[in-house]
Amino acid sequence: MLEQYDLHNILVIDIETVPQYSSHEQVPENLQVLWDLKTRHQRKDEAADTHYERAGIWAEFGKIVCISAGIFTAGKNIGLRVKSFASHDEKELLTKFCNLLFSQPANLILCAHNGKEFDFPYICRRLLVNGMPFPQQLQIAGKKPWEISHLDTMELWKFGDHKHYTSLNLLSTIFNIPTPKDDIDGSDVGRVYWQENQLERICAYCQKDVVATAQLLRRYRGEELIPDEFITIVG
Repeated sequence: MLEQYDLHNILVIDIETVPQYSSHEQVPENLQVLWDLKTRHQRKDEAADTHYERAGIWAEFGKIVCISAGIFTAGKNIGLRVKSFASHDEKELLTKFCNLLFSQPANLILCAHNGKEFDFPYICRRLLVNGMPFPQQLQIAGKKPWEISHLDTMELWKFGDHKHYTSLNLLSTIFNIPTPKDDIDGSDVGRVYWQENQLERICAYCQKDVVATAQLLRRYRGEELIPDEFITIVG
């Protein structure tokens, strides 16, 4: 499976997102009204402020605080090189990430777990909000599905089953890949950011997701995991 892909032309990414404001009370009044409307179905009978900790999953009410990217390296043994772009200033980290993409071939393949539903569209939406140009690898408007160079390790696991959701943590476990969820998970990111001010911890978690996704690609191809000594975290 996936033998037709050159691993060295794949960039594995993961993003971490948080609510734009530290609490529901800090949200501007006009956005509070729109937040209430947006989440009415999900909240059911819950108050809007109790649901706000989940605001990071919506690009309209959240922001990106970290993007980690991993590229497979060549040599006697294949390796993985991971670099993160993290900042309290979303436009700053998006600029650095996009500069990386602008420096790469237009046919570079982007890969993420649940990337087609979350990571890729979220990045595109936040680029629009910040008034930024799109790198070629994120240009999907007007393209046919087979013309878009995106891989999604969750979609690949579905094998056409549209109802099937499988977490990266579960797939890592069944493929004997070291779990990235040994410290925090996605539900903790907003709290760790706004209450504990630990962006570095979020960055480390994001990097682990990239490594796990890259290792999952190896497993899908029937290949051995990359040993820890051949995984490099840059910066």
